[in-house]
Amino acid sequence: MKFATFVHDGKRQSGIVADDQVHTFEHPVELLDLILEGEECLRGVGEHALTGSPPVPVADVRLLPPLQPPTVRDYMTFESHVAGVARGYGDTVPEEWYAAPAFYFTNPYATIGAHEDVPVPPGCLRFDFELEVAAVIGVVGRDLTPEQAREHIIGYTILNDWSARDLQGREMRVKLGSAKGKDTATTLGPWLVTTDELEPHRNAEGFLDLALTVQVNGETIGRDRLANMAWTFEEMAAYASRGTWIRPGDVLGSGTCGNGGCLAELWGRNGALEPPPLIPGDTVTMTVEGIGTLSNTVVEGAAPVPLPPARRRR
Repeated sequence: MKFATFVHDGKRQSGIVADDQVHTFEHPVELLDLILEGEECLRGVGEHALTGSPPVPVADVRLLPPLQPPTVRDYMTFESHVAGVARGYGDTVPEEWYAAPAFYFTNPYATIGAHEDVPVPPGCLRFDFELEVAAVIGVVGRDLTPEQAREHIIGYTILNDWSARDLQGREMRVKLGSAKGKDTATTLGPWLVTTDELEPHRNAEGFLDLALTVQVNGETIGRDRLANMAWTFEEMAAYASRGTWIRPGDVLGSGTCGNGGCLAELWGRNGALEPPPLIPGDTVTMTVEGIGTLSNTVVEGAAPVPLPPARRRR
C-alpha cells in the first residue's frame, strides 16, 4: 500500500494511493496517528478508503510529507559517496566509518513535500541535493537485534537531504558536525510505501535492490542501486535503538547514494565545482524504483540576519 498526505480543495487530508489516484480516508486523521494505532489499523483504514471514497487524481492534489516525523536520523551508508567527498579534502574513508552506521539528527520541522519549492538557505553559495531512501519506524523498540528490527519498520519513502555545503564546511571545522548546513529543507515523499510492496526487491544479502536516479534540469547527474548500502535498514534501526528508544514515525535516512547522488561527491572526484552548485530556477528530480518520484525547484531564499562575531574572553 501507498499512503499520502496532501492538500485538496484547501484542506489537509490523508489517504491511500492507487493507480495514480488518491482515496481520502473517511474520517480526517493524520497518517502518524494511524501508524501509532498499529499496522493492522492503518491497512484497515486504507482498504476502507479504497472502496468507500471517490478517487482524486494525484495530479490534482499538493503532496505534503507523508507524515510529520518526531525525529530524523540521517546515516552515511554508501562507501562510494563517503570516498568521493573525502577525496575533495585529500582524504580517504576513515576506518571509523567501517565500525558502525554513523548518523546525525537533522531538523524534523524542515520537511517539505514532493513538489514544493526549496529556498536557498540564507548565506549559502554552494547549494546541493542528496538522493536517499528512508525507512519509517512503525513500532516502538529498544536494544533490538537486526532480525527484530525488521518487524519495527512500517515502510519507506524518498528523502532529499538538501545541503548548504559552504555553511556545512565551516561548521564541521568547529567539530560539531552538520547544523545550519542541513537545517532548512528535507524533502520526504511522494508517499509512504509499506514494506510488503518492496519485499520482492530484497536480495540474498538482505538489501533492497532498487534503482536510484537523480536529474538536474532534466540531465541525469547520478545513478546507483540501493543494494550498494553497507548496512541494511534493519541493521541501521538496531543501531539507532541501542541504549535508547525508536518510536513510530521516526525516519532513518540511508545517506546519500554513490555515483553522483550529490554534487559534493562529484566535486571531490573532479577537483572542481563541476557540475556547478544549485541556483534558483534549477529543478532536482529523484526517482526510486518501487517508490516514486520527487521534483523540487530551487528558489531565492532570505538574506541572513546579521549577527556579531564571538566576544573574545581571553
